[in-house]
Amino acid sequence: MNLTCENTTDLRTYQHRVYAVVYSVILLPGLLGNVLALWVFRVYIKETKKAVVFMMNLAVADLLQVLSLPLRIYYYLNETWPFGHPLCMICFYLKYVNMYASIYFLVCVSVRRCELIMRPLRYNSSKRKGDMFICATGWLLVCLACLPFPLLRNPYSSHNSTECFSELPLRAVSTAAAWVLLILAEMVGFIIPLILVLACTCLTAGSLKKQTEGAIPDRGEKQRALRMVLSCAVVFLVCFAPYHVTMPLDFLAKAKSLSSCAFRDMILRCHPVTLCLASLNCSLDPLMYYFTTDEFWRRLSKPEIPEAMTFSRRLSCMTGGEEAEDD
Repeated sequence: MNLTCENTTDLRTYQHRVYAVVYSVILLPGLLGNVLALWVFRVYIKETKKAVVFMMNLAVADLLQVLSLPLRIYYYLNETWPFGHPLCMICFYLKYVNMYASIYFLVCVSVRRCELIMRPLRYNSSKRKGDMFICATGWLLVCLACLPFPLLRNPYSSHNSTECFSELPLRAVSTAAAWVLLILAEMVGFIIPLILVLACTCLTAGSLKKQTEGAIPDRGEKQRALRMVLSCAVVFLVCFAPYHVTMPLDFLAKAKSLSSCAFRDMILRCHPVTLCLASLNCSLDPLMYYFTTDEFWRRLSKPEIPEAMTFSRRLSCMTGGEEAEDD
């Protein structure tokens, strides 16, 4: 059903204010938090096996989006884009690359922490190299999968050359093709990853109640792993669940397929809020690292750094040059 509803400038002003305020709030914490995370993880990437390589890639993904926020804030405050179409498409593209790369690496962190609790003896130096391959493969898949977002926009059909981001008109796409893309994005980009994260949370929580063969006996280590996996689940539910609920509804609203103008207006007002929640993970992820990983506490506690590194070197000499790893 096609329905003609008024698209007032009030809606556009509201959306721009929401984006400008939220992006301004998360810019500084996201920048400082992720730079700090990369500084900490750079030291411990060879020392520990606790999914640090995945958290480093997650911090890189967040930092890429944070670096594009100043241009977004400028656009939403001034309601004009003077930086050219290519830069607009790059910023637009990075938004979705960050979102789905974050989802991918949150799953990797959850699976790795759960695996280390359930079967710690299976992890060795060869698996660390495998983690690098998993990260490279993830980046490639996410970058390819997110290409439809900018490619479906047609800036040359817009009467206003200073428009950017979601306000660029969509290219003509059949309804069937649009639904296929939406279903793939929902299933592969959100539902399956959410199931994996929740499954890892349940398995890690269950390991606290029973002793699994080959599992880590240290209850404190299990509790730290559970905090990490729970944090991944919370970020999923807070940041990404609302967006993936409103995404198909926003498509229907923009396609004028909703039977109520009031409901259409509500969706068009809610969707920017959920998109901002998806960007909030840039600031939440560093908090997750800080409160759930020993590496942050050790790195930020200066007196412990020389002692930890000295002990690592001594242990390496005693064991014939093998790497010393954390529990």
